[in-house]
Amino acid sequence: MAYLAFYRAFRPVSFDGVVRQEHIVRILKNQIATDKVGHAYLFCGPRGTGKTTLAKIFARAINCENPQDGSPCGSCPACKSLAEGGNLDIYEIDAASNNGVDEMRDLREKVQYPPVAGRYKVYIIDEVHMLTASAFNAVLKTLEEPPRHAVFILATTEPQKIPATILSRCMRFDFKLLPQKDLEELVKSVLTRAGKDFEPEAVAQIARAGAGSARDSLSIADMCASYSRGKLTYDDVNGVLGGAEHTVIAQICDAVFKEDASAALSAVEGVLSTGKSVGVLVKDLLSYLNDCTIVKVCKNYKEILNLPEETLNIIKTSAELANGHKLLRVTEILAKAEADMRYALSERITLETAIYKCSVPQADYNIDALIGKINALEQKLESGKFTVKNNGIPLNMPQLTQKESITEHNNTTDIKAVRHIPSPEPVSELEPAARKTETIKPPVLKEDGDGGDPFSSNPFASPVKNVQSAISEISPEIIRNSGEIFARFLRCLRTTHRNAVLFTLCMDLENSFDGNTLVLTTESESVLKALKRDDNAKFITGLLAELGVFVYDVRLKAQGENKYEKALEELKNNFKGTEIDIKEE
Repeated sequence: MAYLAFYRAFRPVSFDGVVRQEHIVRILKNQIATDKVGHAYLFCGPRGTGKTTLAKIFARAINCENPQDGSPCGSCPACKSLAEGGNLDIYEIDAASNNGVDEMRDLREKVQYPPVAGRYKVYIIDEVHMLTASAFNAVLKTLEEPPRHAVFILATTEPQKIPATILSRCMRFDFKLLPQKDLEELVKSVLTRAGKDFEPEAVAQIARAGAGSARDSLSIADMCASYSRGKLTYDDVNGVLGGAEHTVIAQICDAVFKEDASAALSAVEGVLSTGKSVGVLVKDLLSYLNDCTIVKVCKNYKEILNLPEETLNIIKTSAELANGHKLLRVTEILAKAEADMRYALSERITLETAIYKCSVPQADYNIDALIGKINALEQKLESGKFTVKNNGIPLNMPQLTQKESITEHNNTTDIKAVRHIPSPEPVSELEPAARKTETIKPPVLKEDGDGGDPFSSNPFASPVKNVQSAISEISPEIIRNSGEIFARFLRCLRTTHRNAVLFTLCMDLENSFDGNTLVLTTESESVLKALKRDDNAKFITGLLAELGVFVYDVRLKAQGENKYEKALEELKNNFKGTEIDIKEE
């Protein structure tokens, strides 16, 4: 007898030998036991999940004279007759090559003839979605009301292509992909029955490559059994699959995690120079990154991966070089590169560009790359590798203390909200000489439209930053000019979209200096309360600190005071000694 492939030689002949699909097996068994066999079934699902196998078992079981727990006994005359290749009661039709209307008309005529050996005549139409619209219409009426002895089993991997008129006339069963553990047990059983020794890690690798398909897993196992003359090992399976060795893949990933673009590209060139496919290399890299993620996240990673101890140690070493964010970023970049290769003229350039992008996050303006830079800086700060200084004074965030006072004068309540920022303590000069220092340049306030707004780049950042730098940039003359300070204050608020409401509240405030205190005056109590609110007060405090004003006072304008009187008073002060003629209307 000619050699049979594993998936044919070890095809199950009873329901008990079917891997998973328990929900379908149970329904079919119950229908056989209660003699409630339907006239049309639709088996749909991914390839290699047992659609045709179950169809054949069901076709023999409904014709068996003595079914055993719903499965065919295999010993009665009907089972023996149907087991022969030339039986006339089970028809297998390939719809991919017999998809015309003439073939379906021929089937409609032959279905009227009674069975020869059993009770039912079963038509198994594989890849039924390949039928043309005319062929579906030709078989439609027969499928709805076939003779009592006819049973139709339609099998397909793409049920969405089948007309709704056909779907509504069939009992639909959806097959599922097989879990890796069940595939491992299936491969072990087949290799044992074939007399082939194996390593558990080799079987696990075969099951992973099968990707949920029993037929794919058995086909790979068949190749591996022929490849290895002795005991089937993990390296033998990798050799059959054509993947790169874990050490080479680890070398590429380690260089990417260390942000060494030269080493990463050199390792990629070394792999491709051996003749490895670019697509296979990308899949291997993604698989390795997935293993690194499992090792980093899951405590039971040994049971999940089921890899040799040496390979697990390599993966664990690589996983320690990257945090979760970096793993996610590199995986997303390579996954996108794999998708882009379908339309790229040069797959190699696409891969090398992706590797370089992964290795140089500082050159990437993507938000994920920026987050990675921030994480790296935070790690350096926590480890004490460098100290941020400015003219010998550390730029630490000053602690804000709030002091509120309510005073009574002239029958008017004057409410003050004063914020004080303590001056920083000097840093000792006795610092280790080996400690690296970096100086942050203070922001420069510029006019509108020149990009000088310190908050336009990040409107959600806290404004209390680089206080000492701001002081060094602002001259004492500007500090005394309340109009200039208030204009810059409003300009910052206007260009910070997050604080549009605060800008509206501050537009009509009157401003002046009382010593070193900036006095902001309003006529509305609601505006005063809004400006005193903690979040607004904190923001105003930080923003004024950037402008060199460290004490400010929000006041309610006294009763009877108006803008006309204040303007008149300022005019008299500015032109002392000059007679001013005031005309009353």
